[in-house]
Amino acid sequence: MTSPNPSLSSAPTLLLVDDEAVFRERLARAFRERGFEVGTAGSYEEALALATRESPEVAVVDLRMPGRGGLELVRALHALDGSTRIIVLTGYGSIATAVEAVKLGAFNYLPKPADVDDLLLAFSRGPGEAAHVTEDFQPPSLARAEWEHIQRVLSDCGGNISEAARRLGLHRRSLQRKLQKYPPAQ
Repeated sequence: MTSPNPSLSSAPTLLLVDDEAVFRERLARAFRERGFEVGTAGSYEEALALATRESPEVAVVDLRMPGRGGLELVRALHALDGSTRIIVLTGYGSIATAVEAVKLGAFNYLPKPADVDDLLLAFSRGPGEAAHVTEDFQPPSLARAEWEHIQRVLSDCGGNISEAARRLGLHRRSLQRKLQKYPPAQ
């Protein structure tokens, strides 16, 4: 598939994976209205079962879900069918997780809140191409730079909080408290 365009003779297939049922169903309805054949899942296991039965042309995957997360699902979907175009959608964005998602096979990465138009635009761009280009670049705040550094170290440690805390010179519980907070604004 070259682009997820509803004007194609057959409806493009889309797998939508998010643990928030209301958000997932609202987004699924919007995609159906645009001509997509949509399958929805609330977990890694449900998504993999759907993708194994019929590989989707495009997929939208939430990064954080209970149990196995979105990055593991990106890896599994990419291994199942390398032509599936996957977008990772998350409310906990950082540069480290965006880079990791693209390395694992994601086509693009978007922060929440995103609507169907944002997702269609992301699918139409090149792989890994930024969704929002701003004229006035603002360097990240010190708090944001710290958050992204923590995320990168945590990613380098394979998600092991104890090892990341050791590398950062923090107590494990202090790092856990920092990770429970929302990422600071730019």
